[in-house]
Amino acid sequence: MSTADASLPAKFDWSSEAAAARRRRRHMADRRLRLLGIGAICIAVGLLGILIVSLVANGYRSFVQTMVTVPVYVDPQYVSEDDPSKGNYRAIVKDTLAQLFPEVTDPRQQRDLGQLLTNNTQYMIRDRVVADPALIGTTFDITVPVSDPFDQLEKGVLSRDLPEDQRKIDDQQIGWYDQLVEEGRISTPFNWGLFFNSDSRFPELAGLAGAIVGSFYALLVCFLISFPVGIAAAVYLEEFAPKNRWTDLVEVNINNLAAVPSIVFGLLGLAVFLNFFGLPRSAPLVGGMVLSLMTLPTIIIVTRASLKAVPPSIREAGLGMGASRHQVVMHHVLPLALPGILTGTIIGLAQALGETAPLLLIGMNAFITSPPGGLLDASTALPTQIFIWADSPERGFVDRTSAAILVLLGFLIIMNGIAIFLRQRLERTW
Repeated sequence: MSTADASLPAKFDWSSEAAAARRRRRHMADRRLRLLGIGAICIAVGLLGILIVSLVANGYRSFVQTMVTVPVYVDPQYVSEDDPSKGNYRAIVKDTLAQLFPEVTDPRQQRDLGQLLTNNTQYMIRDRVVADPALIGTTFDITVPVSDPFDQLEKGVLSRDLPEDQRKIDDQQIGWYDQLVEEGRISTPFNWGLFFNSDSRFPELAGLAGAIVGSFYALLVCFLISFPVGIAAAVYLEEFAPKNRWTDLVEVNINNLAAVPSIVFGLLGLAVFLNFFGLPRSAPLVGGMVLSLMTLPTIIIVTRASLKAVPPSIREAGLGMGASRHQVVMHHVLPLALPGILTGTIIGLAQALGETAPLLLIGMNAFITSPPGGLLDASTALPTQIFIWADSPERGFVDRTSAAILVLLGFLIIMNGIAIFLRQRLERTW
């Protein structure tokens, strides 16, 4: 050790045992921090994996539907060519099953036999005949869903080994179903009805069409309101507003509104839009206005952050060339901040898509059997449809609920993917 090193205190002697011990402690602290970070990521990914696996395990069955193909004879004595929409189609369904199972003559057994098919079979036959009245007096094949208990039986959810008193269907009904299987009348195609049917009391017929259209209309209204208003407010606060106590108060309140629970916005929409202005209940217009109130603070905050990220030299260069403050903002600053603004807007809309509480308060959980035709028609949304199905007692709605959650997650992933793409495509570096 040199004379200069010898004159240093022990704590500054980097070759001493104390210094080596301090280095080991620092290195161990670094490793612990890395391990804690890796562990946190593993826990988060594991919990997300458990969620996805549980949803897929329950929901994949709803993406296929058990169907049965039966020959239907449209007896002219039941259906008149003058008005085929008012025929006795229930009797036609009964005769169809009697032809397939002629040995079933007891009225009680005939009622049990009728439970093989979905309750809406008569209406499906009616719609087919109304579309083509030439079918009256002829026999044609029609493919309809089986009722939910037999759909669960086919998918293995309902076990044959359970005692009869623990099943909704008895052994005789299972025997009739097996006979249809042996005749090749049972199939399990992809369930397009999950996307193109509206809600129904029968799980085998329930779909998400009404909820998807309602969510689209609500998000459209939300975007048309929150996007221009949010950007205008952010540009004014960041570029033009004087810095005083009033603007500070506005900024604090905007930040606070971003943390307000969504149910508060639902209460506001119920009090103002429905009770005060008298707008129609369950309408996508009201839902979109409520969601826009919830999304506005997020868009304002993200837009201001994007405007701050633009280098001051851009503004100074524009002003130095003789451009006005308005021209600098509109022609230079705002276009450069647009990637961040679009990303924040899409993420805000994705958050609005998954909100349930405010939509429940304004009545967008109604039983809707057809997609809404406009902004003022009664409607539901994807989150509220999930809420409705989760509260239904039928076993088939359990699978439908998981499938609807997967569809909602799919839309959220797509929207976030678009946000990432726009940021990578439009982002500029200085």
